[in-house]
Amino acid sequence: MNEFLSQNYFLITHLVEFLAAGTGLFFYKKYKAAAAIYFIWFLVYSAFVDLISRYPRFFNYLETFDSIENTMFERNYWYITIFWVIASTLFYVFYFQKIIQHPKLKTILKFTKWLFLIASIIVFIFDFEKLYTSKIPLIHILSTLSVFLAISLYLFEILNSDRILIFYQSINFYISSTVLIWWLITTPLVFYDLYFSQADWNFVFLKYQIFLFANVFMYVSFTLALIFCKPQYD
Repeated sequence: MNEFLSQNYFLITHLVEFLAAGTGLFFYKKYKAAAAIYFIWFLVYSAFVDLISRYPRFFNYLETFDSIENTMFERNYWYITIFWVIASTLFYVFYFQKIIQHPKLKTILKFTKWLFLIASIIVFIFDFEKLYTSKIPLIHILSTLSVFLAISLYLFEILNSDRILIFYQSINFYISSTVLIWWLITTPLVFYDLYFSQADWNFVFLKYQIFLFANVFMYVSFTLALIFCKPQYD
């Protein structure tokens, strides 16, 4: 199992990511008039961002790693933090702000979006070197809280409206529940990131297993939702 993970983790992850993105593009016309169109473009963005995040491996494979060795770009922490953690958080808050109908709830998410961005910039200023050497737990905590708030407000509005009668037909319900589960599963792993080294291979493979399960679950769920849900129920 461990050998399988070490050899196929990235391949499986990229396959399910591009499966979801490709499915979204295939059903593009179906969701063209719905807010889910933004989500489809985000899936495409996510697939390519994650692929590009492997750039240290690509440099090593091309035997050009020495061009980034001993530089701030030697590891991809900065890239993942900016283009995935922060960017995905801003997108999800924006997305739920888009689909929520109550003006006050929209205002809360608008404020949350800007507060998270400003807080992230402040963290960068005071902990700039860490951006290139490791994950920054505080940003992950703020990210989780922001996404959790956005999803909670969306579900709160659903529970207090007639849309509760057809929630199971809405793609936004499946997006929200899937994202919430993924975030709650993966965020705690950030605090144990210092063990993610060859000094503790048991934790390395455990982390691979958890992330692989979470990623497959999330992107397969997105794929099925895009196929079977109907945009008119959003």
